[in-house]
Amino acid sequence: MANAMQNIGACVFDAYGTLFDVAAAAAHCQDDLGGKADALTQIWRTRQLEYSWLRSLMDEYVEFWQITGDGLDYALAALGIDDPSLREKLMNIYMRLDAYPEVADVLNRLRAGGMKTAILSNGSLKMLDSAIDNAGISESLDAVFSVDSVGIYKPHPSVYQMAVDGLNISAVEICFMSSNAWDAAAAANFGFQVVWVNRFGQPHERIPGREEHVIKTLAELPSILGL
Repeated sequence: MANAMQNIGACVFDAYGTLFDVAAAAAHCQDDLGGKADALTQIWRTRQLEYSWLRSLMDEYVEFWQITGDGLDYALAALGIDDPSLREKLMNIYMRLDAYPEVADVLNRLRAGGMKTAILSNGSLKMLDSAIDNAGISESLDAVFSVDSVGIYKPHPSVYQMAVDGLNISAVEICFMSSNAWDAAAAANFGFQVVWVNRFGQPHERIPGREEHVIKTLAELPSILGL
C-alpha cells in the first residue's frame, strides 16, 4: 500500500473509547435511567477526564477507579438521580465494558502480521484486566501499561514514555491509537506515529501534535499498516 505507515514495531492502544465502549454502562441501564442515558454518559465521561487532569495538576493522584466513581457521582447529582443501587450497577458494568465489535479481529490481524500490541491507559490494572478478560483479548496483547506505574495521568509525557521503555523500542516506531482528540495530539507531540480513531466526529484540538491518519473505526487500521 502506497501510504502505509513505515517502520512500525508496535501498535499501542488507548483503552476507554478506543477499545472499550464508554457508553456501554449507561446503555445497559437505559430502563433505569428513564431517558437520561445519553446525558449521563456525556457528563460522566467529561468529569472523569477533567478530574484526571485536575488531580494531575494538583498533585493529588488517586486510581482511575475512584475518579470514575467521582465522575459518576457528579453526573448523577447533575441529573437529579439519587439511587445507590443504580450507582453500584453502573460501576459494576464499567468494570467490564463492552469492546467495540471490530477489536478482537483487528488485534488478531496485527499479531498475525508480526506486530507487538499493547494498551496504554489511564485505567488501573484491575479495571483494565477486567475489561480485557470480558472482551476475551488477553492473548492478543503483549503488554498492558497503566498510569498507576507513574502516578500521573495523560497527557503527561511520562505516561507515553512507559510504552517506549516497556516495549524497548523508540517512540517513532510506535503506532498509537486513541479515540480522544486530545490524547492523539499529545501522543503525536511526544513522538509516536498516531492514528486518531475519530469515532465521535470530533474536531481537532487546538494543542500541539498532529496525527498521521484519521479513521472512523479500528477496522481501517490494518490497511494503514500495510497488513
